[in-house]
Amino acid sequence: MKHIRNFCIIAHIDHGKSTLADRLLEYTATISQREAQAQLLDNMDLERERGITIKSHAIQMNYKVGDIEYNFNLIDTPGHVDFSYEVSRSIAACEGALLIVDASQGIQAQTISNLYLALEHDLEIIPILNKMDLPGAMPEEVKDQIIDLIGCKREDIIPASGKTGMGIPDIIQAIVDRVPAPVGDPDAPLQALIFDSVFNSFRGIIAYYKVVNGEIKKGDKVKFINTGKEYLADEVGILKLDMAPRSVVKTGDVGYIISGIKEAREVKVGDTITTTARPSLDAIQGFEEVKPMVFAGIYPVDTDEFEELREAMHKLQLNDASIVFEPESSAALGFGFRCGFLGMLHMEIIQERLEREFDMTVITTVPNVSYIAHTTKGDEIIVNNPSDLPDPSKLDSVEEPYIKANIITKAEFVGPVMSLCIQKRGIIVNQSYLTSDRVELVFEMPMGEIVFDFYDKLKTISKGYASFDYHQTGYRKSDLVRLDMLLNDEPVDALSSLIHRSNAYDFGKKICEKLRELIPRQQFEIKIQASIGAKVIARETLSALRKDVTAKCYGGDISRKRKLLEKQKKGKKRMRQVGNVEIPQTAFMAVLKLD
Repeated sequence: MKHIRNFCIIAHIDHGKSTLADRLLEYTATISQREAQAQLLDNMDLERERGITIKSHAIQMNYKVGDIEYNFNLIDTPGHVDFSYEVSRSIAACEGALLIVDASQGIQAQTISNLYLALEHDLEIIPILNKMDLPGAMPEEVKDQIIDLIGCKREDIIPASGKTGMGIPDIIQAIVDRVPAPVGDPDAPLQALIFDSVFNSFRGIIAYYKVVNGEIKKGDKVKFINTGKEYLADEVGILKLDMAPRSVVKTGDVGYIISGIKEAREVKVGDTITTTARPSLDAIQGFEEVKPMVFAGIYPVDTDEFEELREAMHKLQLNDASIVFEPESSAALGFGFRCGFLGMLHMEIIQERLEREFDMTVITTVPNVSYIAHTTKGDEIIVNNPSDLPDPSKLDSVEEPYIKANIITKAEFVGPVMSLCIQKRGIIVNQSYLTSDRVELVFEMPMGEIVFDFYDKLKTISKGYASFDYHQTGYRKSDLVRLDMLLNDEPVDALSSLIHRSNAYDFGKKICEKLRELIPRQQFEIKIQASIGAKVIARETLSALRKDVTAKCYGGDISRKRKLLEKQKKGKKRMRQVGNVEIPQTAFMAVLKLD
């Protein structure tokens, strides 16, 4: 056991984690020249196209240092704030972390938040200065920032480059010297922590785990403590580039188990595996439940595909434990699911994966967050969907979730960033200069304001230099109203939203104008209205397409024309009563991109 080293790689997005992982795999000869490719551990098409890591990836490397052969278990993690749940799970399975900082960009918001995650679990931190080969690298300044942040010695920081392979031997040596070996009792009853799972259409569900105490053998009867289910371990092994079967996985190792599990709900990430022969009574602690931040409805375009969508969602949930969903129905869209996501990027990725991996075409409704409504009777209602909000006459107050946002930016962009946050109802709490031209701004702002387009706008006004990280701080009372959209006096529930009263008039007017452009004209007049309760606050009218009914009357008496026009008028009136308006998919999406 003393020759095992478990470590993960943490950093801000685009600081070169996956590239550095590639170099480590090449240096330790875990992969041959033939298998080598960029971003080797990112095995999803989406990850390669966008150049981001979405899932954490585990792999084992064997390497001789001196005469001793070491087992390195490396986990490469995502850097985007939406996937920080993946990072927290990876950290739970490690004893050390490589903290990578881009020498040309310095410390960013996500670097700090991932570092705090690692420090909470008492991991040994090895700071690495990456991208030293770039002409824009500022090694000395960035070293000062790292020393300020974690208080290490200057000579502990390893200069490296994922592109050229500089500094890789020093990193390997540092992992051996500084990262502690896993602690655990090989003779105790088995306790293994599940930190990930994948679905394989031939073998069922494969769970990845770290053995904390005891050992797991092929053919053992195992039990999952949280769900109470028992299985036979058909195959156990360790994770190389592919899965490598072994007869036994010992204490401190990271491995996988295949036991023919069919149901997605039976494997819970954070669960503990033990054997039925010598069961351990305690589950492993220290695993947090995921808190979804953004809620949106996902509906199949074709209502017959509801069951297929349900299957697809369960399979996705296995691969991505941070998505939560429950069935709901809407008058405009039929049956679908109310899904909770960790952020807007996460929502976009899930939608893309449903389309690519499961061939499902889906409609996503306007994203929102969950609110707490207090009624006049004193009840508390959790509102995930605007249509759940009680009638205004029964409503006492509404509380909305607030977050603490940390924004790190260059000094020249402080003005625009502040005005953006204040426009989104943010209150500045703190402003501190990290260096002479890097500022950290701390804001308290409502979660509901940042789910639309806040991050994109922040990137635009700061020319891509601002980094953003947030965590939830609790609920506060706000003056919120439900804005309904009506088409010919019929409410469209998929377009309604909860919004602050001060923004409601502008927002209502914008949506009305947008819908007027996007809804195709009919043979009758359509009125588009935005209302709060019974009060209409904005209106647009889509005029009717006129059919020329008098074309066949040439000459003759005027009364013949009048008779035809009267007949047309009656027909239009009847049509308006029975005709319904189809809303195109583009209209639902356009609401998200109003500005």
